[in-house]
Amino acid sequence: MIHIGLLIACAVTIYLACEWFVNAVEWLGVRMRIGSLAVGTVLAAVGTALPESVVTLVAVALGHSEATSDIGVGAALGGPLVVGTIAYAVTGAMILLRRRAPQSVPGDDRGAAPHPADLLDGTDLRRLARDQTWFLSIFVVKVGLGLVAFALKPWLGLAFFAAYAVYFWRETSDGGDAASDEGLEPLKLQPRRAVPTTAAVVTQTLGTLALIFAASQLFVKQLEWAGPALGLAPVVVALLLSPIATELPEIMNAIIWVRQGKTPLALANLSGAMMIQATVPSGIGLLGTPWRFDRPLLLAGVATMLSVVYLLALFRTGRVTPARLTVAAAFYVLFAGGLALTT
Repeated sequence: MIHIGLLIACAVTIYLACEWFVNAVEWLGVRMRIGSLAVGTVLAAVGTALPESVVTLVAVALGHSEATSDIGVGAALGGPLVVGTIAYAVTGAMILLRRRAPQSVPGDDRGAAPHPADLLDGTDLRRLARDQTWFLSIFVVKVGLGLVAFALKPWLGLAFFAAYAVYFWRETSDGGDAASDEGLEPLKLQPRRAVPTTAAVVTQTLGTLALIFAASQLFVKQLEWAGPALGLAPVVVALLLSPIATELPEIMNAIIWVRQGKTPLALANLSGAMMIQATVPSGIGLLGTPWRFDRPLLLAGVATMLSVVYLLALFRTGRVTPARLTVAAAFYVLFAGGLALTT
């Protein structure tokens, strides 16, 4: 019962911390004068992607066994899998909950079915398609490197860092309209100030990040107990359960932003987080481990690619609806089934 109580407490803590985090990161975007969507793709994504990046770094830097190497590689593969499936599905479900009543297309008095862009609060689908194309291109290389061995492979980790640097530069220099404080809730640390101080914004951002990180790590520890208690193999815990814990911040951010009517920020956060996960943990893993994939890791890679191809097709054709976003969870279910059959 103690473990279950801690799991619930950690989940609640992460959600409440994310409430404060998204509040702070939006003000941080205003302070930095970056594009409004870059708040999600860069600022929020960098913060919420910390747990899995640190898991990989610690496993590589402090581990000296094959098991710890597997943990590092598993974290680098599990994160994109969960975001590319569960997180998008949760976002779609939240939009459905918020938009129960059909809305008419502007100018149409006949009550026609809403256009997908309206359901997504005017999200730029072309931008999402571009991000998914970037991710898929990098991820295919990432998985391919796990199937081969050659002397120079570790040094390719630097190329993954460079790829994220290019993405970071592109997002911060071409983030669309600059983030504005119009309509923003007051900073929670300074609720009576119309414009918070920079020190308060930074303090709230860093403080909530520390709390999110600590709660996520404790959540993972409780899941490590749950695996043996439920009779699950270690690889199942590493690839099925632990990534959900480390990706809770992205999922919570999506829930909060959709609830606030800021679906573009929610989806931008997911695409930005996936770009970090495709590059930074992978670069660390390539530099510090053999980076060889066994069958479960390969299954995770294939499930992620299939889900991203599905999402990319939706974004490119403009046929995105909340219900179709929830279908992304099916790829996670398929992976779980394949993992059960191979372990």
